[in-house]
Amino acid sequence: MKVKIFTLGCKVNQFESQAIIDTLTKKGYCTADEKESADVTIINSCAVTAASESKAVKLINRIRREDPETVILLTGCMAQTQNGEEKRLKDVDIILGNKRRSDIVKVLEDYFREQHKITYIEPYGKNDEYENLAVSDFSNRTRAFLKIEDGCNRFCSYCIIPYARGRVRSCSLEYIRDEVKAFAANGYKEIVIVGINLSCYGSDIGISFSDGIVTACNAADVRIRLGSLEPESMTLETLKKFASCENFCPQFHLSLQSGCDATLKRMNRHYTTADYEKIVNDIHSVFENAAITTDVMVGFAGETDEDFEKSVAFVEKTGFSKVHVFPYSRRQGTAADRAPNQIPENVKKERAAIMTCAAKRSREKFLNSQIGRVEPVLIETRNRNGKYEGYTPNYTLVYTDADESMINKVVNVKLLSTDGESCFGNIVSTG
Repeated sequence: MKVKIFTLGCKVNQFESQAIIDTLTKKGYCTADEKESADVTIINSCAVTAASESKAVKLINRIRREDPETVILLTGCMAQTQNGEEKRLKDVDIILGNKRRSDIVKVLEDYFREQHKITYIEPYGKNDEYENLAVSDFSNRTRAFLKIEDGCNRFCSYCIIPYARGRVRSCSLEYIRDEVKAFAANGYKEIVIVGINLSCYGSDIGISFSDGIVTACNAADVRIRLGSLEPESMTLETLKKFASCENFCPQFHLSLQSGCDATLKRMNRHYTTADYEKIVNDIHSVFENAAITTDVMVGFAGETDEDFEKSVAFVEKTGFSKVHVFPYSRRQGTAADRAPNQIPENVKKERAAIMTCAAKRSREKFLNSQIGRVEPVLIETRNRNGKYEGYTPNYTLVYTDADESMINKVVNVKLLSTDGESCFGNIVSTG
């Protein structure tokens, strides 16, 4: 039988989608091409915002229209937070919650035997264990993802994810070591360590976040990069441990959400702008050429013009290398959805445009600071213009002249110019 999977949302979902495909192929399924009909179509969904869910529903409707005979299986965070009875999921044949992912083969067998809609959703509890999902290969990728943590205990006022993922759960150090070695043996030169609340790794099993990352770095001679992080766990001691590992990539995606303390408090974030600024300063004191990337939300409930202006000023002052700007999207079931003083959509749109301009200026300034440097670049692919592209350790996108033999290899590139989005350079040495 042929299976196809669509992945929405974060890098954790990308890891889990590959684990699902690995599980099914081991049981005799084969993957269908993108434009080919499939016996089973899986949507690994996101529920971080209402807009994310709307995107999943539109995808479901399109799949049913284009491939009417396929069995549609919805999994991921949206599946976990649905009751299976909503009209908008009428085209879904199987709803499989996050906690039942390992049962996917049995669930499909049940469906084909019984031929009626199935909903498998098991709620999370306080004593759930980490679900080890082994993935050794990412098709057509030069960078692999490794999930080491799941769940979140933070309960930010706008977020449904603690309900969709449960409490913090961590894998063992042995699992990290084995998976990194397996990826390295399969030729990967860079591994991105991911989690739902990655910086809480180990808090449930008596070890530290730095223990997990240092273990990954020591397991093989491959680049180790971190996924999205909550900022307050980035202590100076932790940063120094990371810096002791030569293969650690100094790019930190520290989720900010707002540069205004009043807004952060309404969001139930667990830090102030002063805390965040100290962490950024500590990073730059430890790493010579680190990059700080972030997410910023605009138009959160109760955000005044003054609050927004403070947020813009903080972004401009901090010097981010890249900022993902997005307007607040109300999410049913969260405290923020019930909050007073919701911001009109037109105001959100205006603020997003202003913040995006500030982010663009910040990125241009950062990229200009990279000009003249010689940086190791992992060549990943050839683009339509004939240039080869790859990333430096601090995740600067670089275009250069190379050849096919250099794909998935690290070459030293002198950065010569920038277009405000990426850098261009010449290879000065290989190997």
